[in-house]
Amino acid sequence: MQVKTKAIVISSLKFQEKSLIVKCFTLSHGLKSYFVRDAFSSRKSNQKIAYFQPLTILEIEAVHKNKGTLENFKEIKISTPFHSIHSDIYKSTIVMFISEILHHSIHEEEKNQPLFEFLEAALEWLDNHDDIANFHLILMLETTKYLGFYPDTSDVNMPFFEMTEGVFTPFHAISSLTEHETNLFKKLIDLKFDSDKKTFHVIERQIVLKVLIDYYSFHLDGFKKPKSLDILKEIFS
Repeated sequence: MQVKTKAIVISSLKFQEKSLIVKCFTLSHGLKSYFVRDAFSSRKSNQKIAYFQPLTILEIEAVHKNKGTLENFKEIKISTPFHSIHSDIYKSTIVMFISEILHHSIHEEEKNQPLFEFLEAALEWLDNHDDIANFHLILMLETTKYLGFYPDTSDVNMPFFEMTEGVFTPFHAISSLTEHETNLFKKLIDLKFDSDKKTFHVIERQIVLKVLIDYYSFHLDGFKKPKSLDILKEIFS
């Protein structure tokens, strides 16, 4: 089946000497993996490899056999040219981290248009703004809406957040956040990308990030702590 769709690059892995295996989250078919033969062998190899930087948004034409094997691109072009994401050390570190989060979170080969459109809009926002210290926190929390485990905020005034059920409760259980962690988590729930509040200090931001990673671990089988986590902490320390 020939497909024309937008696709967000989740990861790329060098295969043998000259080729790549590229995992993309596509608008039309969810998660797909593609084989790029001779990505490193032609005079245009640098241009080819630039297509597959983390979270690049592409327009692709591809042949999907839908047999659980690697698919093949026919045509590739940049859909949304980024101006700062891959040249700004803070933004590129965030993108590397978020791509790892998505790599361990999105597993379905099925269309999820709302998630795709949210990620696309979020990346465009990141590219065009400089106050980005909370971007990865907001994106991780908002993404849970589309993955099915956004916190139930109906009892948000309760003092503790229970991680396994994703609810606020009056009592502290083994899987609950402390009252301090819960208060920080509530602050995050109120944040939007355009919020101009200086909500978190460095240590608080690291606490909230740990809460989010633990929350993902509770709700997603096989979720792994991103390797780029330490780099992210270093950049924003």
